[in-house]
Amino acid sequence: MKFKLLLLAVLLFTFSCSDKKKSTVIKSAESKPVDLKAEADRLAHEFIIVDGHIDLPYRLKHKWEDVTVQTPNGHFDYVRAKKGGLDAPFMSIYIPAAKENNGALDLALKLIAMVEKLAADHPDKFALAVTPQDIEANFAKNLISLPMGMENGSPVEGKLDNLNLLFDKGIRYITLCHSKDNHISDSSYDQRYTNGGLSPFGYKVIERMNELGIMVDVSHVSDSAFYQSVRHSKAPVIASHSSCRHFTPGFERNVSDEMIKLIGDHNGIIMVNFGSAFITSKGNVELSKIYDRINAGADPNDPVLKAKIDSLKSLPEIMGDVALVADHIDRIVNIAGIDHVGFGSDFDGVNNLPIGLEDVSKYPTVIEELLKRGYSEEDIGKICYKNLFRVWNDVIAVADSLRHSKPPA
Repeated sequence: MKFKLLLLAVLLFTFSCSDKKKSTVIKSAESKPVDLKAEADRLAHEFIIVDGHIDLPYRLKHKWEDVTVQTPNGHFDYVRAKKGGLDAPFMSIYIPAAKENNGALDLALKLIAMVEKLAADHPDKFALAVTPQDIEANFAKNLISLPMGMENGSPVEGKLDNLNLLFDKGIRYITLCHSKDNHISDSSYDQRYTNGGLSPFGYKVIERMNELGIMVDVSHVSDSAFYQSVRHSKAPVIASHSSCRHFTPGFERNVSDEMIKLIGDHNGIIMVNFGSAFITSKGNVELSKIYDRINAGADPNDPVLKAKIDSLKSLPEIMGDVALVADHIDRIVNIAGIDHVGFGSDFDGVNNLPIGLEDVSKYPTVIEELLKRGYSEEDIGKICYKNLFRVWNDVIAVADSLRHSKPPA
């Protein structure tokens, strides 16, 4: 009996120690919760971050600044990019709609030369990139890659051979149009519906882009042009800087749920635009009123107009925040899946940005919000770069296939 009592005492002591040890571990874990901010910053610098659309070239065309140091203006420079973990901002070769039939190709070549010069003058900081593999190699050297996409197809100027020229100059995606219909595609901002979607020449442009390995960008196009482009392209398409129309009803520039699903079904990607007018309905309505006035000829420096803009910038419901950007990412993931979303900020191309997401140093804040929502490290890597790399490599593979199947001339 004494032996049984002794054995029972030993067992109770053992279990007691075990419970105390377990309790200590839990308490330790509770006292040291995961620091999501630090984790987000780690991931932002461990993963390559690709941004589908940054308008630095056109910004510098109007006012040159040394972006190797932190600049007082704009959203992008080397210092802030490094702080935010941005490794591959697609330099937007933006061509205003007014350049249709009016020197578009000449402007495109000048802006491309500007990007080339930036890389050539600062080889310790920047490097050109025309493939995902280039970006990976530059990342290993601690360099910021400068891939290029052309916003507006006007520089094609009705000649398919100009696409070959632009490809040779480093252009790896083309947004088919901008704010007005052009000779390739109708625009989401234009109500003329000149081409009924794509023009006959527009279909040929997509075919040549597929053959060359230039990604077809459906941001800015009309709904008809969107569906025609996705279905005609032999390669996946991208929306380089568009958000979800669900949150901005009636704003055709954003993509609808049906469009999101179709891009996902065709293995493409939507790269979320951070602009306030793209992510919040109130911001879209109020900011659009102001910029419609400016586009109609109002002086943007008019004190009354500037005061109105400044008053809106203090309103969170107009500007939005990082959580709203994450809402757009969530919606794309819920409709198309985690493999079909990325970042397409439109930094230096939009005038108003969400609170907490004011420049290229702020990508970790988006990652932190996604971590709070349960996104895994693998998910974050896909959003940062892997999804875009997959699409880009698919486009290259389609071009290789078309080139090998084409009969000799």
